[in-house]
Amino acid sequence: MYHNVIDPHLIYAKLYPFVPAASHARYRKMATILDSLLPPSRPTLPTRLSTPFPSSSSCISTRKTQKTKAFALPRRNAMALILSSCIFSEVGLHDFAFAQPSVGLREYIDTFDGYSFKYPQNWIQVRGAGADIFFRDPYVLDENLSVEMSSPSSSRYKTVEDLGPPQEAGKKVLKQYLTEFMSTRLGVRRESNILSTSSRVADDGKLYYQVEVNIKSYANTNELAVMPQDRVPRLEWNRRYLSVLGVENNRLYELRLQTPENVFVEEENDLRQVMDSFRVNKVTS
Repeated sequence: MYHNVIDPHLIYAKLYPFVPAASHARYRKMATILDSLLPPSRPTLPTRLSTPFPSSSSCISTRKTQKTKAFALPRRNAMALILSSCIFSEVGLHDFAFAQPSVGLREYIDTFDGYSFKYPQNWIQVRGAGADIFFRDPYVLDENLSVEMSSPSSSRYKTVEDLGPPQEAGKKVLKQYLTEFMSTRLGVRRESNILSTSSRVADDGKLYYQVEVNIKSYANTNELAVMPQDRVPRLEWNRRYLSVLGVENNRLYELRLQTPENVFVEEENDLRQVMDSFRVNKVTS
């Protein structure tokens, strides 16, 4: 049996144009080795005129040709898979989180507690996460949103301005995040920064505060090492936290968005639409 040979160099060049130039020679060598494993090719024979009723031998030949094509495709796919697995392992893509394309937003309305917002429609709801509602990205596990509220029996908020100006509210939000992320592990260090604070009046006539903070977590590579030079800090994660604060029903509502910084760059427009969609609503008894 003979196959139409697909040049592995072409597969590599078309499928993986983003591979660093320093690695090209290595992958061309691999493609050459794979190329030597493929069966030899021969020129296509000229097509012969067939009779109106093909003979039994031509039918057998046709079935063989179909069988050959059926087996040739998996071989080509296998070769591309081998190349891709090696290339992706070399590039080290496990260090990156890839954002998904915009998939549109879906509205969530809680008439019992009195709030609503929009969220990416491919996100999934997670129950038992501790918040009143919790959604997360099924692909980027560090990306999620939640809504939390103050207790109706212990809070008497009249407006979000009871928290002070947006700058003071931002400090309280950051302090709450750092308290929740407090770790008892040795060698763990957190760096935090308030990126922005603002206020806005939405189309429902209510005032909302928006707070954005960045938190980085560092941990030593060997927290039990005796010598300081053996305790090298490394970045564990780098995330952005976005909060929207509103007051209604004498309660403080907070929409929280968490996302890795590199994903935020790709999905900023969608995430800001989620923030702008948050509303607190009057609950009727």
